[in-house]
Amino acid sequence: MVDDKTSGRSVQLMTVRQVADYLQIHPETVRRWLRDGALRGVNLGGVAGWRIQHAELERFIEERRKPG
Repeated sequence: MVDDKTSGRSVQLMTVRQVADYLQIHPETVRRWLRDGALRGVNLGGVAGWRIQHAELERFIEERRKPG
């Protein structure tokens, strides 16, 4: 968890591997979604790589559940 100084709440940040494990997909699929802008995250660069807020992942999933 990371404290969000602007709102005073904790934000759960996930790695690409954690998102991939959660969705049971390959990590490169997650990276492609991030590069394409379908999934929003923060690229910390280098070894650190991407971080995705859990709330953003839930938005991404919910958006795909909607019919049409």
